Amino acid sequence: MSKLSLLSFQYSLSKKLPPKTMSRWSSNNRQRSGLAPVFLPNVEEMRRVFQRFDTNKDGKISQGEYKSVLRALGKQNIESEVAMAFEVADTDGDGFIDFKEFMDVNKKGGGIKAMDIQNAFKAFDLDGNGKISAEELLEVLKRLGERCSLETCRKMVRGVDTDGDGLIDMDEFTKMMTHTMKLLA
Repeated sequence: MSKLSLLSFQYSLSKKLPPKTMSRWSSNNRQRSGLAPVFLPNVEEMRRVFQRFDTNKDGKISQGEYKSVLRALGKQNIESEVAMAFEVADTDGDGFIDFKEFMDVNKKGGGIKAMDIQNAFKAFDLDGNGKISAEELLEVLKRLGERCSLETCRKMVRGVDTDGDGLIDMDEFTKMMTHTMKLLA
């Protein structure tokens, strides 16, 4: 994601959620409410995600492609996760996930849940300190096959960093990831 990335999931951010919506879901309020927000996926954004998995650009995701992305994100013991994903998503039984099946899975689940965003955040937070640095972003993007410079990653971080600390925290990441998504009540 220099053209890809979860941070360039900023993935063409054109709309913002109203500030009150985001503050309602700050990490403290999320923990107290017992409710997790759910966001409707933006089709353009989801197509970009799909294309990251579809590395050979044949319009479908194979189990090998799915495994490669999970490995690049540092996941281990992925066999059962891949098997489960294909059992749920591959509705026509051809051994691949096409874009329609990919979108259907997201719709069936009711959208993208806050937990999904938290898991994505953890994939970028390599040192586990609760912040994403430009260096961590660069490392993950390299693993995903993206070519970008540290300076480009610093610019991406600055574009999301609302508190000016030079890092992306969970609230900033959530806000960035949900810019183009509608909050489901």
